[in-house]
Amino acid sequence: MDGFLNINKAPGLTSFDVIRRLKKIIPRTKLGHLGTLDPMAEGVLPVAVGFATRLIEYVADKDKVYQAAMTLGGVSDTQDAWGHIEYQPVIDFDQARLMTLLTKYTGTISQIPPMYSAVHHQGERLYVLARQGITVEREARQIVVHYLNLLGISQDEAGRPVVGLEIGCSQGSYIRTLCHDIGADLGTGAYMSALIRTRAGGFTIDQAVSLEQLDHHRDNLTTWLFPVDFPLQHLPQVELDEGQQNRIRNGNQVAVASGTPTGVLKVYDKDHNLIAIARCERRQGNAWLQPLKVLQK
Repeated sequence: MDGFLNINKAPGLTSFDVIRRLKKIIPRTKLGHLGTLDPMAEGVLPVAVGFATRLIEYVADKDKVYQAAMTLGGVSDTQDAWGHIEYQPVIDFDQARLMTLLTKYTGTISQIPPMYSAVHHQGERLYVLARQGITVEREARQIVVHYLNLLGISQDEAGRPVVGLEIGCSQGSYIRTLCHDIGADLGTGAYMSALIRTRAGGFTIDQAVSLEQLDHHRDNLTTWLFPVDFPLQHLPQVELDEGQQNRIRNGNQVAVASGTPTGVLKVYDKDHNLIAIARCERRQGNAWLQPLKVLQK
């Protein structure tokens, strides 16, 4: 069984929990998730299965889409609803100011990773230090927010404003930090009270499957299995004849047509089976294909 599963992760599970549960459903099979999703969050978590795990580094899943609930009138030490929250008794905010801030936080922005994160500091995860009550300085990182749309404004049971947002962003973006920073700029304080990832690269939530569904249909798991090349659509491709295939399978370089695109590309056999990931280079007027990953069961 080789390919990708698009898991709809339930809140409360870590990404490792998903892998651990999948190992019981698909025993004796290599598994690896693409990126991580906070325990509080739910939604799309792609998982590589079988020899697809060897392709993770080439997968285009850097852009994500989220739907978040941002509750105003409180500041959380974890920047989300699972932390210790200090509330403000009266919440008054300017909606026009909020719309201005959504524009301000769109584009390339700087973001300081939260203490409760998996970022390393001197060989230790930040969340480990945070649990010990230790706070350290963190360097700001550049992220890209492609769009930040207002979905609506409601109230929670305590009457605090809850702002619904849709965020398209780059890999490495912390949505809870985005909520925290907007709340600080707005003067009300804010924390992320819910989060759903609706897209990671080409994997979307409408095609995702829950662990419970997989568990109940163990005899028909391939129904939800995406092909090994599904998240590699951004890579150009080349098709080889039998002689070239054998050389590539043995880890040897082969000469290919001069019009073959340079750089990393997918290598297929005549039956359109993905057999390798390779790099094409031009040397002395000729195009040469050097295998990077040979896919053999």
